[in-house]
Amino acid sequence: MSRPLPVTTTFELPGYRILETRGVVRGIVVRSPTLLQGFLGGLKTMIGGRIGAYTAMCEQTRQQAYEEMVDHARQLGANAIVGMRYDGSTVETGSTGATEVLCYGTAVLVEPLLAGGPPV
Repeated sequence: MSRPLPVTTTFELPGYRILETRGVVRGIVVRSPTLLQGFLGGLKTMIGGRIGAYTAMCEQTRQQAYEEMVDHARQLGANAIVGMRYDGSTVETGSTGATEVLCYGTAVLVEPLLAGGPPV
Protein backbone atom coordinates (compact mmCIF):
# COMPACT_ATOMS: atom_id res chain seq x y z
CA MET A 1 0.00 0.00 0.00
CA SER A 2 1.40 3.40 -0.93
CA ARG A 3 1.80 6.32 1.47
CA PRO A 4 -1.19 8.71 1.60
CA LEU A 5 -0.82 11.82 -0.53
CA PRO A 6 -1.24 15.12 1.34
CA VAL A 7 -4.34 16.83 -0.09
CA THR A 8 -5.56 20.30 0.88
CA THR A 9 -8.23 22.73 -0.26
CA THR A 10 -5.76 25.60 0.21
CA PHE A 11 -3.08 26.56 -2.29
CA GLU A 12 -0.26 26.05 0.19
CA LEU A 13 0.75 23.01 2.21
CA PRO A 14 1.97 24.11 5.68
CA GLY A 15 5.46 22.81 6.41
CA TYR A 16 6.28 22.21 2.73
CA ARG A 17 7.69 24.10 -0.21
CA ILE A 18 6.11 23.58 -3.61
CA LEU A 19 8.95 22.78 -6.02
CA GLU A 20 6.98 22.07 -9.17
CA THR A 21 3.44 22.02 -10.48
CA ARG A 22 2.59 18.82 -12.34
CA GLY A 23 -0.82 19.92 -13.64
CA VAL A 24 -4.53 19.71 -13.03
CA VAL A 25 -5.74 16.32 -11.83
CA ARG A 26 -9.29 15.04 -11.63
CA GLY A 27 -11.47 12.11 -10.86
CA ILE A 28 -14.99 11.91 -12.24
CA VAL A 29 -17.71 9.40 -11.39
CA VAL A 30 -21.29 9.21 -12.67
CA ARG A 31 -23.58 6.95 -10.68
CA SER A 32 -27.31 6.29 -10.66
CA PRO A 33 -29.24 4.87 -7.74
CA THR A 34 -30.00 1.17 -7.62
CA LEU A 35 -33.59 0.07 -8.06
CA LEU A 36 -33.97 -0.28 -4.28
CA GLN A 37 -32.35 3.12 -3.59
CA GLY A 38 -34.65 4.73 -6.16
CA PHE A 39 -37.73 3.11 -4.64
CA LEU A 40 -36.81 4.03 -1.05
CA GLY A 41 -35.76 7.53 -2.12
CA GLY A 42 -39.07 8.02 -3.94
CA LEU A 43 -41.03 7.02 -0.84
CA LYS A 44 -38.96 9.33 1.35
CA THR A 45 -39.52 12.20 -1.10
CA MET A 46 -43.26 11.90 -0.55
CA ILE A 47 -43.06 12.10 3.24
CA GLY A 48 -40.03 14.39 3.52
CA GLY A 49 -36.81 14.12 5.47
CA ARG A 50 -33.28 12.93 4.94
CA ILE A 51 -32.86 10.33 2.20
CA GLY A 52 -30.22 8.01 3.66
CA ALA A 53 -29.99 5.75 0.61
CA TYR A 54 -29.10 8.71 -1.61
CA THR A 55 -26.70 10.13 0.98
CA ALA A 56 -24.76 6.85 1.06
CA MET A 57 -24.69 6.70 -2.75
CA CYS A 58 -23.37 10.28 -2.98
CA GLU A 59 -20.69 9.69 -0.34
CA GLN A 60 -19.47 6.56 -2.16
CA THR A 61 -19.37 8.55 -5.38
CA ARG A 62 -17.35 11.38 -3.77
CA GLN A 63 -14.88 8.88 -2.28
CA GLN A 64 -14.37 7.14 -5.61
CA ALA A 65 -13.85 10.46 -7.44
CA TYR A 66 -11.32 11.50 -4.76
CA GLU A 67 -9.40 8.22 -5.15
CA GLU A 68 -9.34 8.63 -8.95
CA MET A 69 -7.94 12.16 -8.54
CA VAL A 70 -5.18 10.88 -6.22
CA ASP A 71 -4.33 8.09 -8.69
CA HIS A 72 -4.12 10.68 -11.49
CA ALA A 73 -1.69 12.78 -9.38
CA ARG A 74 0.51 9.74 -8.72
CA GLN A 75 0.60 9.01 -12.47
CA LEU A 76 2.01 12.52 -12.97
CA GLY A 77 4.70 11.91 -10.34
CA ALA A 78 3.19 14.31 -7.79
CA ASN A 79 3.50 13.82 -4.05
CA ALA A 80 0.73 16.25 -2.99
CA ILE A 81 -2.42 17.98 -4.24
CA VAL A 82 -3.39 21.59 -3.50
CA GLY A 83 -6.57 23.51 -4.26
CA MET A 84 -8.77 20.38 -4.11
CA ARG A 85 -12.48 20.93 -4.86
CA TYR A 86 -15.63 18.92 -5.51
CA ASP A 87 -18.29 19.73 -8.07
CA GLY A 88 -21.51 17.82 -8.53
CA SER A 89 -24.43 17.82 -10.91
CA THR A 90 -27.32 15.76 -12.12
CA VAL A 91 -27.09 13.97 -15.44
CA GLU A 92 -30.37 13.02 -17.09
CA THR A 93 -30.21 9.50 -18.47
CA GLY A 94 -33.67 9.05 -19.90
CA SER A 95 -36.16 7.80 -17.34
CA THR A 96 -33.77 8.16 -14.38
CA GLY A 97 -31.23 10.68 -13.22
CA ALA A 98 -27.64 10.08 -12.27
CA THR A 99 -25.26 11.97 -10.00
CA GLU A 100 -21.98 13.21 -11.42
CA VAL A 101 -19.17 14.08 -9.02
CA LEU A 102 -15.96 15.72 -10.14
CA CYS A 103 -13.03 15.99 -7.73
CA TYR A 104 -10.14 18.14 -8.95
CA GLY A 105 -7.03 19.96 -7.82
CA THR A 106 -3.46 20.82 -8.75
CA ALA A 107 -0.83 18.09 -8.53
CA VAL A 108 2.45 19.34 -7.09
CA LEU A 109 5.88 18.11 -6.08
CA VAL A 110 6.75 19.27 -2.55
CA GLU A 111 9.60 18.99 -0.06
CA PRO A 112 9.60 19.61 3.70
CA LEU A 113 10.74 23.12 4.72
CA LEU A 114 12.93 21.76 7.52
CA ALA A 115 15.47 18.96 7.19
CA GLY A 116 14.07 15.88 8.87
CA GLY A 117 10.53 17.23 8.47
CA PRO A 118 7.53 15.03 7.79
CA PRO A 119 7.99 12.69 4.82
CA VAL A 120 5.89 13.03 1.69
